[in-house]
Amino acid sequence: MIICCGEALIDMLPRQLEDGGEVLLPVPGGAIFNTAIALGRLGEKAGFFSGLSTDLFGEKLAEALDASDVDFQYSVRSELPTTLAFVKLTNGQAQYTFYDENTAGRMISESDLPDFGDKVTALHFGTMSLISEPCGTTLEVLMKREHQARVISLDPNIRVSFIKDEAVHRSRMERMIAMSDIIKVSDEDFDWLVPGGSFEQSAKSWIENGTSIVVFTMGAEGCRVITPHHDIVVPVQKMQVVDTVGAGDSFNGGLLAGLSKAGVLSKSSLRELNEKTLRAAVEMATKVAGISVTRAGANPPWLEELA
Repeated sequence: MIICCGEALIDMLPRQLEDGGEVLLPVPGGAIFNTAIALGRLGEKAGFFSGLSTDLFGEKLAEALDASDVDFQYSVRSELPTTLAFVKLTNGQAQYTFYDENTAGRMISESDLPDFGDKVTALHFGTMSLISEPCGTTLEVLMKREHQARVISLDPNIRVSFIKDEAVHRSRMERMIAMSDIIKVSDEDFDWLVPGGSFEQSAKSWIENGTSIVVFTMGAEGCRVITPHHDIVVPVQKMQVVDTVGAGDSFNGGLLAGLSKAGVLSKSSLRELNEKTLRAAVEMATKVAGISVTRAGANPPWLEELA
């Protein structure tokens, strides 16, 4: 099983009425939640760990997880409210304003950390759940506890407007990168993480410190992937973009699913990936993300849609 550890929230998406008026549509979302949904829809044994509210939005999130075959037994249910993210779309690109104070996902603590047992092979982390407290510290403790025994996937997915203390968050990202087997960064993420730095040099440094796969996504230009033995560029298929909400999250789900289906989602196998297997997994990830951007909101495809 692959467990996605982090935020679930409600995206308030802008919509226009027939009379020209504007409304906000509540849609289940959150980067880590979206990746769990993608994995479930791609036929993987997927799980989700976070705090889930018992309010009407929390029930909506739980229903969405269940509908996509995602196991959320590890999540902590509480009466605290659900995080809301108000989305502004500019030329299809999403900008977010978060309402996250004292929410169910934010307030998880170390005492809430579950025992995953032997069936969990990989854990995925990232995004705003690593910024807020106490959940940021809680998830870092979880990664530290588990990283020697299970594959760790990390997508920093930097939300600049949400980060209050850059130095603290950079330090956390450095520690978590050092514990990760798979790292996916967008060009914007990397510019924040390593201002003025070289992706190639940073990727090779991360790999020397134990990372197995570093993916650099470049939007319509595809992605570059560096491993201990390979350096490849994988193009993306041209699609009619509706919006990019959840595209990177869908990519993460596709990549993890591709590696899992190839039987290489283990620490030892990831270090020795051959180029054919690596390229096939990344191509699956780009296809999953490509389908996602043709739809409004975060809506990853089901496995049969990839045929």
